[in-house]
Amino acid sequence: MRPHVILNAGVTADGKIATRTGDSAISSKEDLERVHRIRESVDAIMVGIGTVLLDDPRLSIHKIDSHAENPIRVVADSRARIPLSARMFNEKGTTIIAVSAKADKERVRKIEKRAEVYVCGAEKVDLKCLMRKLYRRGVQTLLLEGGGNLNYSMLRSGLVDEVRFAIAPRLVGGRDAVSLVEGEGFPTVAEGVELELLKHYSLGRDLILEYRVVRKGD
Repeated sequence: MRPHVILNAGVTADGKIATRTGDSAISSKEDLERVHRIRESVDAIMVGIGTVLLDDPRLSIHKIDSHAENPIRVVADSRARIPLSARMFNEKGTTIIAVSAKADKERVRKIEKRAEVYVCGAEKVDLKCLMRKLYRRGVQTLLLEGGGNLNYSMLRSGLVDEVRFAIAPRLVGGRDAVSLVEGEGFPTVAEGVELELLKHYSLGRDLILEYRVVRKGD
């Protein structure tokens, strides 16, 4: 058993989630409020260490009025590189750092003073193992706000159930800009992840698209 996973992102009209310089300020005010409503409804939020090092996100509910508790913050961080000064450690609620067995033991001991640490995988975080541990921890719904590599790894592993985009009316281009899904990529279109459109609507200047992931045999 594992959590129900929603991949959500703000993307440009050409599919980028960050420019070549790492600027990811794509979401409008209206879309940020939408994202925080999703955060309000889930048990956990997950990002990769790259997102933490680049953006230092709080991963909390702070853009809307809400009486909900912050969801559990989960970071996939194979080598335990998260800075001990990361802003998320100052937010209310639980933080979980998922590391591999190769992570530096002294770094892990320091992190354990600020967060729960899950060891999953020999050299890289085993995402299926992590999802099982989170489910046993009580996480039934998880919001994936990953970078392109984590998004690809979760999709390739069959761990994503829904995909939601806010498409901003802007083009940024750039071969070194970050796309929604990166990693090695699927070798053929037929092997890619199939989506079924569930809902679409305008939100301010953005277009919101909501899909479910189609499993083989559905």
